[in-house]
Amino acid sequence: MKVGEVVTEIEEIIAEHGDYLLRVAYLYVKNNATAEDIVQDVFIAFYEKQDQYRGEASLRTYLVKMTVNRSHDYLRSWKNKRTMLFEKIKGRGTTHTPERAMIEKVEKQELVDALFTLSITYREVLILYYFQEMTTVEIAELLERPEATVRTRLQRARKQLGNRIIDYEWEELGRESI
Repeated sequence: MKVGEVVTEIEEIIAEHGDYLLRVAYLYVKNNATAEDIVQDVFIAFYEKQDQYRGEASLRTYLVKMTVNRSHDYLRSWKNKRTMLFEKIKGRGTTHTPERAMIEKVEKQELVDALFTLSITYREVLILYYFQEMTTVEIAELLERPEATVRTRLQRARKQLGNRIIDYEWEELGRESI
């Protein structure tokens, strides 16, 4: 295959899967710029090692798994922990960009707020099951966990999410009565 053909093929893969992977990464890291960096890293890694893709799963599943792994790596990284510490000390940034305005609007939604309060273990199964429309079998493969574990996490995540939504509604009622 010629270099031009490889580049065209990669461009097509990016066009087809880029937005989807960006949403997946964002749901993990809660930061648009970081999510973009993660997706860019995924595509670079795929380009460099595309001969390792054996086709056992769909390309989308393979890229999602890479994105989830990179997101987990970022969340465990010192850079992330340092950034979170500085944000807590300084307070959130006050720069208003169109991207920031969009993120603030999305984060105000009750469901998203409640979802982000869950631990990553529970959040990821909800995201993969409801937003990515994966089956419990596919999630178990992706996370390399037994299917029973995935089903248990899904059940617990639903319960915790329900409790958080109820708590949020009670808080809102309390504010309205003041």
